[in-house]
Amino acid sequence: MAEHGGDAGARERARRSRLYDYADPADPGGPGASAGDIRGRRGFAAVLGEFRRTPVLVPVDGDGAPLTADFGGVRWFYAFSDEGALARFALARGEGGREWPYQRWLGARLLDAAVPATGVPSGVALDCADDGRGVVFPPVRGIVPDAVAVAADGGTGASGEPGQDGGRAVTDGRTGDER
Repeated sequence: MAEHGGDAGARERARRSRLYDYADPADPGGPGASAGDIRGRRGFAAVLGEFRRTPVLVPVDGDGAPLTADFGGVRWFYAFSDEGALARFALARGEGGREWPYQRWLGARLLDAAVPATGVPSGVALDCADDGRGVVFPPVRGIVPDAVAVAADGGTGASGEPGQDGGRAVTDGRTGDER
């Protein structure tokens, strides 16, 4: 799905994705960074490190594939810190009465293996039903492998060259489409 509809001139007029806010390659301690910016980035780096080292629950479908949803041009893997968080997610969806099979994966496995395997911009939504306590790990450099990160210029990959989709998010055309 191309936000600019393929019109070459529309790219400059297109609304900027919030992913670009995360993709700032500037040094967090560089000139112009406020103390709050530095603390925020260091705090997020600590959360990211903990996530990478921690086993999380990944709900799976009948074939054992991780449950994902497409939203805002990004494929999001659902992950939960414990069974309570997964149960709150099921209840929020109105599906608390059914069984939710899951697998335990390290956060690093999601970010370093599952995300690149999708072939589209992908990230992880951790505890997404926990109001104010959930965390998203978007597909940007420093979170996912550079080769599949969404670059600030709209491209993907460590080289800055657009990926196979021209640097645009690709979905099956339905916002919020769950897989």
